[in-house]
Amino acid sequence: MTLKVAVQMDHVQTINPRGDSTFAMMLEAQARGHTLLHYTPDTLALENNRVTALAQPITVTDAEKGQHFTLGEAERVDLGTQDVVLMRQDPPFDMNYITLTHILERIHPKTLVVNPPAAVRNAPEKILVTEFPELMPPTLVTRDRQLIHQFRKQHGNIIVKPLYGNGGAGVFFIQEGDHNLASLLELFENSFREPFMIQKYLPDVRKGDKRIIIIDGEPVAGLNRIPAEGEARSNMHVGGRPELSELTAREREICATIAPALKERDMIFVGIDVIGDYLTEINVTSPTGIREIKRFGGPDIAVMIWDAIERRRG
Repeated sequence: MTLKVAVQMDHVQTINPRGDSTFAMMLEAQARGHTLLHYTPDTLALENNRVTALAQPITVTDAEKGQHFTLGEAERVDLGTQDVVLMRQDPPFDMNYITLTHILERIHPKTLVVNPPAAVRNAPEKILVTEFPELMPPTLVTRDRQLIHQFRKQHGNIIVKPLYGNGGAGVFFIQEGDHNLASLLELFENSFREPFMIQKYLPDVRKGDKRIIIIDGEPVAGLNRIPAEGEARSNMHVGGRPELSELTAREREICATIAPALKERDMIFVGIDVIGDYLTEINVTSPTGIREIKRFGGPDIAVMIWDAIERRRG
């Protein structure tokens, strides 16, 4: 099977090939003989119900940054002629992101968009997870200051974060007795129009925030990310230390509980975050971690992703 694959992503020259999951997916597609086109989201266009992008043929090489790709000449391509579109640009999940899902919805499922654009639009990471309150730590989504102060009084140490943030940006640990909460809420109110997410702080985060990769509803690997000293966030780009980690019985229970919702939405590639016994996020926009998992001796998840895509295109 040879597929025509267009990859919607931040420009390939900006990525770190050693740790980029999209790059791993492109390497595997190329190894299977699929043809690759690269385009950035700002070139997407909708005219007369026809979706196009200014795309370039791309060849990828597992090499150092700057030597990891070769691009051909750009031309405007009808994405309806492609077999697969990988929607892999990084959030923020904002009106631009939402608009792109509306545009790509015009070609899906005739052209398979991974993950499905309407499902992604309706299931941002910090909203989809709230469908499973029994799996989550105590959580509040609001802009209402009074409710936030009441929540803090009830739960003590809390985490405050933007509802549509990513990569640990804007995540604050507010300890019981800290006098900065009011100032932080002022900052959030001036920076974000949407509600904020407030969660009870989980001390187990010091043991790690585990990213579990789920392919077609089935968990395939776990990568524990341990925060650096003096840091409440475990994201690898802010110093979190990754290590391969077997799934616990509780983590498998969490995966089994959410699997029907993921399968119903036809989510091929999902990454969930678990701290201790609690589910904190379900990442469906642009999940990461697959290169680190392979580097630490885990499975080659890019292979599993393409197996799942080819089953749908077969």
